[in-house]
Amino acid sequence: MNHLAHALLAGDDEWLQLGGMLGDFVHGQPDPELFPPRVIAGIRLHRAIDVYTDAHPEVLAAKAQLSPPYRRYAGILLDMWFDHCLAQDFARWCAQPLDDYSDALRALLHRHDGLLPPALRRFRGYMEAHGLPAGYADRAVLGQALAGIGQRLSRDNPLDSALPVLVARESVLRQHFEVFFPQLQGFAREWVEVHGG
Repeated sequence: MNHLAHALLAGDDEWLQLGGMLGDFVHGQPDPELFPPRVIAGIRLHRAIDVYTDAHPEVLAAKAQLSPPYRRYAGILLDMWFDHCLAQDFARWCAQPLDDYSDALRALLHRHDGLLPPALRRFRGYMEAHGLPAGYADRAVLGQALAGIGQRLSRDNPLDSALPVLVARESVLRQHFEVFFPQLQGFAREWVEVHGG
């Protein structure tokens, strides 16, 4: 899952949300001298969500919809596409309007600027320039984001041409998302109850 999903799945606890945003930017064991315990719990939740997602039958079935050369990058593509699905129908998943939620998430990153690694500070600038994560509802923004990820990868890849491939399979990919995401929400709630402190 991508940034919008990770923040939403962390619930209303801003430390868990911050950890959810940090999850892609902190590698190895989070340093307890750098991060408060609830932020570390949020990073661990992020990782647990990723493991659950990668093994889920609906996600595996969605990946199988993508033919080579896109299948090799199916994890990235579906993370982004599922945030697109979430953003397009956000009112169904969250009582807060998408733009307000997006603004609040960026404000959260500003409030805790001292905890952000340089790469997340740079990404926050990208978020502000493109109105993310709300911008993921817009296919043009999604296409730009995929192309940007493709440019940052070390090997040649087809991410800059992936959006039409995803759009062509929109109906079946959305069906997989519709089954998968409520189960992921249940997993995240249970994880927070058991491990969230």
